[in-house]
Parts: sequence; structure tokens; C-alpha cells
Amino acid sequence: MLKKLGYAIVISWVAFTFLLIGWVFFASLSTSAEIFSDHMFQFRSGFNFNNYARAWTSQRVSVFFMNSILYTVVSVIAIIIIASPASYILSRYKFRGNAIISALFAAALGIPIIMIIMPLFGLAASMRLIGNRWVLIFLYIGMNIPFSVFFLMAYFKNLSTSYEESAALDGCSQVKTFWMIMFPLVQPGLITLTVFNSVTIWNEFFVALIFANQPAVRPASVGLFNLYQAMRYTGDWGGMFAGLIIILLPTIILYLFLSDKIIKGVTAGAIKG
Repeated sequence: MLKKLGYAIVISWVAFTFLLIGWVFFASLSTSAEIFSDHMFQFRSGFNFNNYARAWTSQRVSVFFMNSILYTVVSVIAIIIIASPASYILSRYKFRGNAIISALFAAALGIPIIMIIMPLFGLAASMRLIGNRWVLIFLYIGMNIPFSVFFLMAYFKNLSTSYEESAALDGCSQVKTFWMIMFPLVQPGLITLTVFNSVTIWNEFFVALIFANQPAVRPASVGLFNLYQAMRYTGDWGGMFAGLIIILLPTIILYLFLSDKIIKGVTAGAIKG
């Protein structure tokens, strides 16, 4: 009985989510008058694909979209490059301070960004770096490093030491052993982590709202908020919903094509190899 109830809740939630996304999609192909009428799904004026063209150009969704692509790609690559060796060393080598450093990474997961946002803003303002793309990228990297290190440590701990022993017998250095042997072995975890970080950075709003205060550097989340504010006065609701679909599309594509690998990646880290 409990299992059937669980299935019913999940199915209801999925149906509700698809209903909302479907409504937004159909609204993006309608005129503003049709959206607020009782015959929106009849498409009496046809499919208004010009809503997408108008949102992409005149509403600057293209600028916000490309900014988010830049922030997400650069940040995710940098996080992998930094977090992978850090998690490997913390999980495979015993040295003085190992436990303290690991505990600090775990503790950093519990620090809300609102506690440190004002000191960061004051520091960036004093250095005249507000509105700088690279400051936002630096913050995204720093915000996601603790979780990434903590996440990858579980994968490296589950790997057998025989890989490193064999590499040492073949004359491989520790650095080469990591990048050539150990790093590829945690590929499921890397894919899962990449997806998680990509979605987190793509949808991040609070930090971007404060540090990206110029239209030219705003990411998709802040750009969409400003687009909504503008649509309240212009009345182009079809263009707003079209912009929402454009910005939502990358995350949907990620989950559609990598859902199996995400599930395998999450479960693999919890299984002792």
C-alpha cells in the first residue's frame, strides 16, 4: 500500500511538472491576447514563432544566454581541475592535517551564501570589480568547490590501491598516475558532478543579481527576471514565455541525454568497490 502511494505521489508530481512546462511552451507560441483568453490552445492566430526571434534579439535573451554559457562552462571546467586532485589527495594519502582539511570542506557545505555575501561585495567594491565577469566566475568556482571535493572523495576512496601500485612498478610518477589512470576511473562521478554544477550555476540568481549589475554581464537567471519586469510594461507576454523556454532548454537537454549516467554516478559513489 505504501509503495503504491509513493508511486502515485511521484506520478502526480511528474504530471503536474509536465503540465506547467507544456502550458509555458504553448504560451510561448501564442499572442499576449490569446494567453489571457479562454482559447489559448486553439491558436487562432497560428504558431507565433516570431516570439522566439523577438525575445532572442530585441529582449537581449541572446546576451543573457551566452553569458550563462560562458559562466557555466568556464566554472565547471575549473571546478573539475581544482576539485579532482584535491579530493584524490585527501582520500588516498594520510598526512598531518588531512582530517582537519576534510572537515573544513564538509563544514563549508553548511555555510549559507547570505552570511558571506556582504563581505565579498565590500571587497569587490573596494577593488572596483563589481560587474566584472571574472569575479562572478571566481565566486561560482569557490561556492561549488566544497561540494565537488566532498562528492569526489567517495569515488576515489572506493578505488583499489592496485592501480597505483601497478603504475609505480611501471615507473609512473604520482602526477601521471593521477591524470592518466585514476582520473579516468571516476568518470561517472565527474559526469554527475558536471551536471549538478552546471544546473546550479545556470540557475543561480542571488550572487549574480548583486555582482552582475550591468546588462552586458547578466546571466540568464537575472536576465529573465529583468525580462519579466520589462514585460509588465510592454505587455509582450508571448516573448517573455519564449525567453523562458530558451533559457530552460539547456537544463532539459542535459537531463534527457545524461539521466542514466547521473543515476549511475550517484549510486556508484555509495558502493564500496
